[in-house]
Amino acid sequence: MIVNGSEGAEAAEIGGKAATLAALVQDGFDVPPFFTITPAAFTRTGLRAEVRKGLAGHLKDIGPGPFAVRSSAREEDGAEHSHAGQFLSLLDVAADDVPKAAYRVWKSGGTETLRAYRAERGLGSDDHAPAVLVQRLVKARAAGVAFSADPVSGRRDRMVVSAVAGLGDRLVGGETDGDDYLLDRRSGALLEGPKDGVLSQADLGALSAMVARIEAARGAPQDVEWAFEGERLFLLQARPITTPLRTAPLDDPKITIFDNSNIIESYPGLVSPLTYSFAQYVYARVYPVLMRLLGVREDVIRAQGTAFENLLGRIDCRVYYNLINWYRLIALLPGFSLNRAHMETMMGVSEPLPAEIADALAPKPAKGWAAVWEYTRIGRTGLGLVREAVRLPRTIRAFHKRLDRALEVKPADIDAMPLTALAAEYRRVEGELLDRWDAPLVNDLLCMMMFGASRKLIERWVGQAGLELHNDVMIGQGDIVSAEPARRITHMGARAAGEEGLIEVLEAGDLAALRQHPELEREVADYIAKFGDRCTQELKLESITLEEDPRPLLAAIAAAARSGRKPAHHEEQETDPVAALFAGRPFRRFIARRVLAMAKARVRDRENLRFERTRVFGHARRLFLAMGWQFHAHGVLEDARDVLYLTVPEVLGAIEGFGTSTDLAPLAAARKAEMARAEKRPDPPERLTIKGAAINAADVPTASPEKDDDGEEVRTGTACCAGLVQASARVVRDPRTQSVKQGEVLVARFTDPGWIALFANASAIVVERGSLLSHSAIVARELGLPCVVGVRGATEWLTSGERIEVDGAAGTVRKLDA
Repeated sequence: MIVNGSEGAEAAEIGGKAATLAALVQDGFDVPPFFTITPAAFTRTGLRAEVRKGLAGHLKDIGPGPFAVRSSAREEDGAEHSHAGQFLSLLDVAADDVPKAAYRVWKSGGTETLRAYRAERGLGSDDHAPAVLVQRLVKARAAGVAFSADPVSGRRDRMVVSAVAGLGDRLVGGETDGDDYLLDRRSGALLEGPKDGVLSQADLGALSAMVARIEAARGAPQDVEWAFEGERLFLLQARPITTPLRTAPLDDPKITIFDNSNIIESYPGLVSPLTYSFAQYVYARVYPVLMRLLGVREDVIRAQGTAFENLLGRIDCRVYYNLINWYRLIALLPGFSLNRAHMETMMGVSEPLPAEIADALAPKPAKGWAAVWEYTRIGRTGLGLVREAVRLPRTIRAFHKRLDRALEVKPADIDAMPLTALAAEYRRVEGELLDRWDAPLVNDLLCMMMFGASRKLIERWVGQAGLELHNDVMIGQGDIVSAEPARRITHMGARAAGEEGLIEVLEAGDLAALRQHPELEREVADYIAKFGDRCTQELKLESITLEEDPRPLLAAIAAAARSGRKPAHHEEQETDPVAALFAGRPFRRFIARRVLAMAKARVRDRENLRFERTRVFGHARRLFLAMGWQFHAHGVLEDARDVLYLTVPEVLGAIEGFGTSTDLAPLAAARKAEMARAEKRPDPPERLTIKGAAINAADVPTASPEKDDDGEEVRTGTACCAGLVQASARVVRDPRTQSVKQGEVLVARFTDPGWIALFANASAIVVERGSLLSHSAIVARELGLPCVVGVRGATEWLTSGERIEVDGAAGTVRKLDA
């Protein structure tokens, strides 16, 4: 009448729970030692005398105690009816109390509640006295339940874990909620869960592996009770999940890799459906133009239509590059099969594709006649680029004329257009610009080549001094449009300096009050007329421009006024640094001047042409928002700005007639709610590898990474502007809601032109992302602020208020408080 846990027995004798645990012990699972007292061991008054005599020996065999005493009825933990919560379970039972506890558990099979449960399910309402399972009680540091499939959504590709510290009886009994974790079934990756919860990553890995093995052993999705005793994971109970589940998805081996390490500078944070669809369409139209310029045949370009349409992805409302499609296109370029490693760097991401994926996509190294043909293609492309470089000034002038003509419609005229006229204006701009985006593409390509080549050449010839000269020449140019806002703001700040009343007006964002200061009012108006679209996150159509809200500009002027910083003057240097560095070497001096001049021109035109891109996006923003106002007027949308939650085809389709639905308000509302949920979640990882359909990216891990706290005192990045500053750090993640106090060091993941108000107060700049040609570097040089970019994990490594030292010449950031 007492059955040892390691012995096989039928559920009819020892009950479903004990029979399952015995089978799992035989399958090699770590189950706490137990034995089972069969129902025949009990009478109406308690355990039979002969059973009592043998009980002490069995208790000694499974441990010193205390013990858990639980039910194991015949149909308990069955595939159809679990009987969960219907029987009594007792924990922390001393050895002397086991007979009394076992009797109480046995008697729980005769309650009215159990009879009603069984009668409702057609199982019979007679007494259902259980066997009693006696088990060594695990001294749990954490315990809980785990499901090998999600019993709520019914998805079989998810695992659900609930955990509490200590014993799990409070969780199972519903007395506490515990920590909840959602895991990916295939990888075990944490999809949702607390950052500092009861379970570690190692715990979750061990638990997910055990639960998967249990399901495989039992042949069906399982509901598992478990406990960690130290680092040892015990299986306490397993039963089938009785709620309906979905069909298991078919395995799909295709891999898609998304990466935002580069594009996050253009599209940081959440991105609206309208912005994403507009950007996706622009990429699909513009990059075939680049491929033609680089000598790729037209039939090859047409064959890659799917890749061009899928250069971007939107993951949890954030924009990513689809790296595999980018790689496919780069692999088509002349010379790739001869110099693969160099050309892979054109993707500009923080880490390359996995070798096995890159090898499958890349053409075989060219040899023999294939190599001859590749060199011929390179020669043709090289000659083509030389031709494009020679006529680039003319190409840029023609592009500016085309752009001015395309954007000649004024904002006031846009506001007066009906819907069909707005759609026609959008189509006109699209047709005139997107298929003829030649100047920015050619200049960007030549800039990348000339910047890198000139930098390597100067460094090889004169070392560190050459790199400093290169920095001075490239990002210290006064004619770069990205630097003009900083100069203008500094000038306006100097005009307001010393006038406390005016500074307070500026800080209050009261544009109307500037009428008392007509000269400054005119300068502000001129600034907004030219740079009104140069706002925070300027390439996002949902961004608020300076035309709509000039307060960031006024705050920047006030900060400049209080800082006392004087406008920069770009005067000719009395000494010629190139001549000094190459004294006695006239040939190298001549070459250095030429390559520096060419690279400088391309850098200047790169920044100035990117400003023209801002103008195009600003024009598109005005058109779509005007459409939103008309949709609202027609009763199509609840709010004019809800147009941002539609896609470009949906907006134009509703106007031009090819749309599939006229009920746009609920669609916009659903997407607005989706973005609101995404905003509450941490950012997904920088790189995501998705197996199967891209829709699986909707379930990427969103748990915050552990804070980087490895005790490093110094980190190194790219030196962009010389100078040594010791001050308090100010970590800024959103320039629209956060500010920098006078003299603090601005620390950010990235910056864009909309951060200028924060630059005006900062004493130095530290940025996680970026390069010598990034906006941070250019504006820092203009303002004379020490600047270091590319500082790994700076916003997590540093905290606001912490004193740091920024060496803009050495490219180092040092913690002083350490």
